Amino acid sequence: MAASPLPRWAPTPSPTRPLRVSSASQTAISSCSSWTVCSSLSSIFVPLFRRSAPPLPVDAPANGVDDDGDRVGCHPLDCVGARKRGHHPQEASPMVFLTWEDLTVTASSGRGNRAVILDRLSGCARPGEVLALMGPSGCGKTTLLDALAGRLGTDKKRTGDILINGRREKLAFGTSAYVTQETLLMATLTVSEAVHCSAQLQLPDTVPAAEKRARADRAIRQMGLATVAGSRIGGRVCKGISGGQRRRVSICVELLASPALVFLDEPTGGLDSAASLHVMGRIASLAREERMTVVAAVHQPSSEVFGLFHGLCLLAYGKMVYFGPAADAIEFFDANGYPCPLRRNPSDHFLTMINKDFEELEEGTTFTLPRAAEVIQTLVDSLISQRGSGMKNEAFTIKGAPLAKKRQATFLTKCAVLTRRSCTNMHRDAGYYWLRFGIYIGICLSIGTIFFNVDNSFASIQARASMLMFTSTLLTMMSIGGFPSFVEDMKIFRKEQLNGHYDATAFVISNTLSSTPYLGIISIIPGAIAYYLTGLQRGFDHFVYFAAVLWACTMLVEGLMMIVAAIVPDFLLGIITGSGMQGLLMLNAGFFRLPSDLPKPIWKYPTYYMSYHKYATQGLYKNEFLGLAFEDLGGRGLTLNGEYILKTYLQVEMGYSKWVDLAILLAMVLIYRVLFLVTIKVGEALKPMINCISVKV
Repeated sequence: MAASPLPRWAPTPSPTRPLRVSSASQTAISSCSSWTVCSSLSSIFVPLFRRSAPPLPVDAPANGVDDDGDRVGCHPLDCVGARKRGHHPQEASPMVFLTWEDLTVTASSGRGNRAVILDRLSGCARPGEVLALMGPSGCGKTTLLDALAGRLGTDKKRTGDILINGRREKLAFGTSAYVTQETLLMATLTVSEAVHCSAQLQLPDTVPAAEKRARADRAIRQMGLATVAGSRIGGRVCKGISGGQRRRVSICVELLASPALVFLDEPTGGLDSAASLHVMGRIASLAREERMTVVAAVHQPSSEVFGLFHGLCLLAYGKMVYFGPAADAIEFFDANGYPCPLRRNPSDHFLTMINKDFEELEEGTTFTLPRAAEVIQTLVDSLISQRGSGMKNEAFTIKGAPLAKKRQATFLTKCAVLTRRSCTNMHRDAGYYWLRFGIYIGICLSIGTIFFNVDNSFASIQARASMLMFTSTLLTMMSIGGFPSFVEDMKIFRKEQLNGHYDATAFVISNTLSSTPYLGIISIIPGAIAYYLTGLQRGFDHFVYFAAVLWACTMLVEGLMMIVAAIVPDFLLGIITGSGMQGLLMLNAGFFRLPSDLPKPIWKYPTYYMSYHKYATQGLYKNEFLGLAFEDLGGRGLTLNGEYILKTYLQVEMGYSKWVDLAILLAMVLIYRVLFLVTIKVGEALKPMINCISVKV
């Protein structure tokens, strides 16, 4: 067989950058050093801020129009309908040059010690290019991504400089996007609905609705999701689309606002090689055309995907073993005595050489490698020597244009879109309300048959009181059944809030508005079954009050469980916590122990007055007993009126009417929702402590 004329590793020609050809006089060390310290930034970075048009791809038509009839040179998503409208799309975002130097991240490891996650990393990411963060599992890729994006948790401490266009500033909405490793999408929505809702949240109201829809549809087609646009995303509720397709939906949603800086955490996770190449090729193309700065944490790309990367940051257990052009990494390893075997994927070779998790090989194996610790130390020393001890990254001396926050939808628009999306989710998720609705009907039928048509005898007093107490406590307590759905909603909210799509206030308002009609349905219909089968006091106004109290109680319990979901993200621990809290409140409602018999410290003051069951049961007692008369147990023809029974037997506070009890319940509904909002806002500060407790448990 004739020897192949191809080199040891010949990457597939990339549409985003030509193959890098090194002359005989150009060594790997010089090329890596020049890229790392950005020695030519004056000739590269400054022209970028003049917003000159990016060069056309090699295969672009000469007239500046692509195959779809859209203009070439603008963001593909911004060009939707531009040719037909006869005007140019709005100016794109300012470009972002991201630099970091001596970046160190530590985390608490217990007993006052701190573990080093990232150790003095330096580097930069350029507009129009894709920087890949690679390394073995646990090397710190996601932590570096979080640090650069300003998303480090409060349990981690960062030192070093991170500059955006030479300035220390926070990333505003529209300037950056972050695609998390975990795919968090509303499972009941279709792909088209999810992207369209996101477009309505992110794009300003000045953009016509038709253009928003067209832009969302274009994004769906570009990510290869047109065939599943009408399919539900799926997850806990239903099967839905595949995991790789969900991954592409997440990327599609975050790129709608045309951000200047994009962070991708495992964008190829769950994708096959063909889909990975398509997605990364699309991202690299957008980076080139829109001059976006893309930083992607990639676990182990194929050789074709690796050929799309412009820069490579290779990490090993918190240390940086290589930073420079991705095409020169193989020469860097070769120059340090670790050449890549013939026709092996370079990324496979890099990760194999620096991974020390599997160094204990079985006896008799023929697979031998140098010790990873030695390889890592050799590469780190070589990288440091190339940079020079006193060499300062020139990127830190360049000042670019400051970033401005992009316009987005107004607060009222966000509330309307979120309310509509939440209503759709609640309607399609059987476990949210419909399963509870069916169980409520079954329980209320049981209540109605057990307490069927009670009379006005003395024994009916206890029956009426027991029925009202059971209905107002157990039925409302069953709101715990929706807790898993609450947890999913909170996860989606956390992700979208961090990405700047909307704030906590809009989320709380929309959640309250969307849940109100569903809770009204499951309060009125099952409540009517129990009320009229039992034969409680006739009169439509009495039933309206009965249903209103049930609705207020369910709203209260749902608000309480949302607070628990915001603090305890684990649904099992959350259900236990919520059940315990409601059990304590129920115990002090004045039914199991009369108010005068409750111990004064704690249980009477203040728990008795904090329990919403107190106001619910006393309001229902007044609604039922006032106006009724009951026969005396002795059979002497004497009767007891309802007011006497309320004061003597049930110890109800008669200083105010039943409407005051209902007003207090409605006020508590509002208070619980406000507490939910406050809990969300302070939840990030408590999250590390909660996580620590969960780990210890």
